[in-house]
Amino acid sequence: MAEDATLLRAIRKLDQEALITVFDTYAPILYKYALRLCGNSSEADDIVGEVFSELLKHLKNGQGPRTNLRSYLYQVAYHKVVDHCRDSDHLTTLDNIESIKNGDSLQTQQEDHDQVSLLESIIKDHLSEDQRHVIVLRFIEEFSLKETADIIGKNVNNIKVIQNRAIAKIRSVLEPSERESL
Repeated sequence: MAEDATLLRAIRKLDQEALITVFDTYAPILYKYALRLCGNSSEADDIVGEVFSELLKHLKNGQGPRTNLRSYLYQVAYHKVVDHCRDSDHLTTLDNIESIKNGDSLQTQQEDHDQVSLLESIIKDHLSEDQRHVIVLRFIEEFSLKETADIIGKNVNNIKVIQNRAIAKIRSVLEPSERESL
């Protein structure tokens, strides 16, 4: 925690080594986050570049993160992803999400592929943009409710509601499919 505070103080002074440390630490995970949501590697690269460009601009103006650098960077990335993906249908497949998260190749078993395809379809076709973001932040990125709320710009109770509605929607769509397979 003290290390984070020291790093924040250093980047607020535009210390070059601290800025390089922040970039080296957060660029790869922000890239994976953007790629999970928009599914396009060049767009994910652009988003990461825009996040750090905005960070520098805010720091030069005496703005930027005050207490939680990680949440701040994800919040900026979230807004950039929304901007890039809002008008297009760039939601990546769950196969790609799992392979990116686990760092391994795509699963080849047909049964697993069918289940992933079903979940992918449900998330893409039945969840709102906010619900997709909350599900990714909470269950793939493993952010807390508070961190997710900070990133999305809503309060914790709103995040709980969005998350619960998303899970309920996924369950309601899955229930008929589960009964058919029995």
